[in-house]
Amino acid sequence: MRTLILAAVITCLSFAVSAQQTPVQTNGQLHIANGQIVNKDGVPPQLRGISMSWSIWQGRKYYNTDVVDWLRKDFNISLLRVSMAVQPDSGYLQLPNEQKKLVTTMIDCAIKKGIYVLIDWHDHNGHLHVEQSKKFFGQMAKKYKGVPNVIYEIWNEPERVSWDTVKNYALQIIPEIRKHDKENLIVVGTPHWDQDVDIAAADPIKGFDNIAYSFHFYATEPNHQDGLRAKADKAIQSGLPLLVTEWGVGEADGNGAFDIEKNATWLKWMQGHKLSWANWNITDKKETTAILQPGAPVNGGWTEAQLTPAGNYIRKVLRELNKLN
Repeated sequence: MRTLILAAVITCLSFAVSAQQTPVQTNGQLHIANGQIVNKDGVPPQLRGISMSWSIWQGRKYYNTDVVDWLRKDFNISLLRVSMAVQPDSGYLQLPNEQKKLVTTMIDCAIKKGIYVLIDWHDHNGHLHVEQSKKFFGQMAKKYKGVPNVIYEIWNEPERVSWDTVKNYALQIIPEIRKHDKENLIVVGTPHWDQDVDIAAADPIKGFDNIAYSFHFYATEPNHQDGLRAKADKAIQSGLPLLVTEWGVGEADGNGAFDIEKNATWLKWMQGHKLSWANWNITDKKETTAILQPGAPVNGGWTEAQLTPAGNYIRKVLRELNKLN
């Protein structure tokens, strides 16, 4: 009897430990296999989380460890995107040391909390800032090599440039990362604000392991409906591994309608393709896609009244879906 009781206690304790595992403990080192991002067991992890806003302007005040803690504890995120502004104003080009210190504080906290973190070179003109990007990502790779939490997003949203331009940029940045970090995922941008993934799929980057591609959408943007999903479907069918590093509940300008049905359609689509995602964004700017109401506390601890309709919706989605992992 004593043996049976002891066995039962051990089983319960084992379950408790398993239930308390962090996303990184559960999934381990991510890699690419058969056209998908998979975890240590070869299974798509379906990470879900939040994107910080630009590390300048209104969103900057939320770049602190209390916010990371609250997003992990209350929103139940498994992925945090740290969006380091490259330009304009007081971005990395003007204040590289200040920006680097700001984002590494967030990255280090995310690692401590056991979640995955996207280091986002938040730039629309990456091809004009190659040398600065090489230096930054070389430093990040040297600092975070061997840390499975880290994912490098090397160009936020290429705008009106060709895939050849984006690819040429990537082929200069990727080697700087791989000098130090041989394994962690690198996410490459795609043309037209990360929408032309089908074009990238026709001519993907070769010669490097664990390369994924970013895909962005805004759920109620008129041009981001069936046609955009069809482009992504084509890329996925071609074996291009995608990560939705940014999506919003409204339109691409941050405002527009918040249509629950259209959001549900996109969420179902991502779930069906087992894609990981980060929702845009932690700011108190008065717009549809903002998570926070104007004046929301800078250190987390937000009540439902301090969250926007988008914030309450995304919080509910994260708390429900991330229980499945």
